[in-house]
Amino acid sequence: MIGTNVPRTLVRVHQLTRAIRTNVRVTLTALSCVYSLILLTGLSGSVQAQYSIRDPKAIPLHGEWRFALDPVGVGEAEEWFSTKIPTNGWDKVNVPHCFSVDPRYQFYTGTTWYRRTFTWQPTAKKRVLLHIDGAYYTTVVWLNGKKVTSHEGGYTPFSVDVTDFLTGDTENNLAISVNNNTWLPGSIPGAKDNGRPNDPFPGWMNYGGLVRPVYLTVEPDVYVENLKVEATPDLNPGSRAKGSAVVTVKTRIRNASGQAVTPSIQYQIRQGAKTLMLKWKNSTGAIGPNQTAILEAETTLKAADVALWRVDQPTLYAIQVVAGVDTTTTNFGIRKVEVRNAQLLLNGQPIKVAGGNRVVDYPGLGSMEPDWLIEKDLRLMKEAGMEFHRLTHYTPSEAVYDWADRNGMLIISEAGNWQLTQKQMDNDTIRRKFQQQFREMAERDWSHPSIIAYSVGNEYLSETPSGQRWTKDMIAFARTLDPTRLYTFASMRLNILPKKPEDEASQYCDFVSTNTYGNHAKALDHIHQLYPDKPILISEWGRRADTETGEAGQIADVENVVREIRKRPYVIGASWWSFNDYQSRHQGTNPNGYRPWGLVGPERGKRPAYATYQREMAPVTIEKTSWKPGPEGVHSLILQVTARADFPAYTLQNYTLNINGVHTSTLALQPGQRIDLTIPVRGFDKTLTVAVVKPTGFTILTQTIDLTNDTRTSNR
Repeated sequence: MIGTNVPRTLVRVHQLTRAIRTNVRVTLTALSCVYSLILLTGLSGSVQAQYSIRDPKAIPLHGEWRFALDPVGVGEAEEWFSTKIPTNGWDKVNVPHCFSVDPRYQFYTGTTWYRRTFTWQPTAKKRVLLHIDGAYYTTVVWLNGKKVTSHEGGYTPFSVDVTDFLTGDTENNLAISVNNNTWLPGSIPGAKDNGRPNDPFPGWMNYGGLVRPVYLTVEPDVYVENLKVEATPDLNPGSRAKGSAVVTVKTRIRNASGQAVTPSIQYQIRQGAKTLMLKWKNSTGAIGPNQTAILEAETTLKAADVALWRVDQPTLYAIQVVAGVDTTTTNFGIRKVEVRNAQLLLNGQPIKVAGGNRVVDYPGLGSMEPDWLIEKDLRLMKEAGMEFHRLTHYTPSEAVYDWADRNGMLIISEAGNWQLTQKQMDNDTIRRKFQQQFREMAERDWSHPSIIAYSVGNEYLSETPSGQRWTKDMIAFARTLDPTRLYTFASMRLNILPKKPEDEASQYCDFVSTNTYGNHAKALDHIHQLYPDKPILISEWGRRADTETGEAGQIADVENVVREIRKRPYVIGASWWSFNDYQSRHQGTNPNGYRPWGLVGPERGKRPAYATYQREMAPVTIEKTSWKPGPEGVHSLILQVTARADFPAYTLQNYTLNINGVHTSTLALQPGQRIDLTIPVRGFDKTLTVAVVKPTGFTILTQTIDLTNDTRTSNR
């Protein structure tokens, strides 16, 4: 569903999950395995891992559960979901839980069982929904001995109405089975069907368990299931409405009552503490019993009320929708994303920025993403100049997008498709599974301004008829869900240099995404020749830290490839593979279980290439042009500050230049613009530290200036 962006709120919704009611964040704490948390933090004693749920009325089902392995798959036949099977012999775990990294079950693959009880008093004319934000990979839910629902897909949320399964006279027994075996063809992502060695394993770990929040919500019998907000600014310089913005709201309402209703809906938009006075055009209509309907509304914000969402000024609005007795609040940003003349335009201005692919993997956590880890990772990425990402091959926690909304990142979100074979791409069942997971991803994330594009896959045979059909069909399907975003896929086949644009499926994309390792100049030139009007994103590039050239090779790769990118104005971004090291069973993984592609290690220690990447991906350069000793210990330093015109390049506003930690100047520069700054320096130090800080507070360049001569030292 839609994203919320306020620092106190996170979203967990999909097509059947309601857009929740307020901006207030409910932070739930779950005690994780002490062993794991000691690994994570280096601290002794118990530590709380935080996971946020957006709905302030959510009733968390976190904390202690009972857990059992089912290696021979007899649990369902033997009714492990029933109270007839006591759990006093089961282990105790804390949910959210990743059994793959729990020392008791490490790297187990197969069926597992979670059980817990809770008391409940039913309320008339109320519906109770069970929400599971992520369970890898196939999940079956039982309540009080009855099967409630099943779900396939490890990275997208699902919910189910459990009202009729609840009992108020005894404790309710909730049982959930989770199976993480994606080594058989048919799952997405999953094993290939070509019978070749190593192909059953995707490139990352199949971390299993109830890895994201599990909770209940109580709804009125007529409630909002979902909400989509589209905010489009008028950027036409010749328009009488220039600077205004049209906001369209699509509200999906569920009538779970036994009679038809015609709900009245009111809308309110706030920007900060200001409530906007608006006129709405809205549709109404009757919704039949046990039916769902979408009601639309539209309003226009005058120019004075419009603050565009930008990378360096990520302004967010909150919208409240009141449908009958149900109130829903979420946030959105006003921005326009286009591709034109081989450029990516954000709010009408060209933007070229770097990025990084982040694999959801952390020692002791596996694929769990507590709040502190998301903050840690994305802050490191932002400070390294990683603004434009194809994050990874699956959908991360929505908390990632909430952070990106608040702090200004551009993200391509990708459903779980990794190197599907031709046979798989033509298989109707695989297609339906992908569409289901894509729908759950898109409908959860509808209103996140940080998500500017969706990808329909990674590294499949896109030059084959099967790959061509997949790309065309899946983009067409995705546009029926969300026509407001750009579409692409990550191609590895453009490196074989097809001769004609119709020979490869990138012809169907809004922009080309290429996974290219080596021969970048040749590959980029040929791709541009094939698709001269399409901008190019290098969706993957990089080098392992353990090659013959070691970490020095990573540094050289950053410098050499960026040098080629700067010669080619049609390259709009370059997303390094990968931001972090990660565990895998795929061919080429080191004996310690890790693939060392990262600019940071497993626990996020920076490699030397991190500093190189930060320097090369900063949109400014700084050079000392003059140093003049002066009387009474006061000297003059002249710095030349240049906004890059090549790569990365975009308009800089309200950037700060700090000298030895003290604010010295505020920078406002257009790409290619250069200014000289005279800085008074007191004292007799031989060096000083210059830092460039974004208006959002991230330090993106730190440089040591040698005051003894006219040479400039490298970024540190």
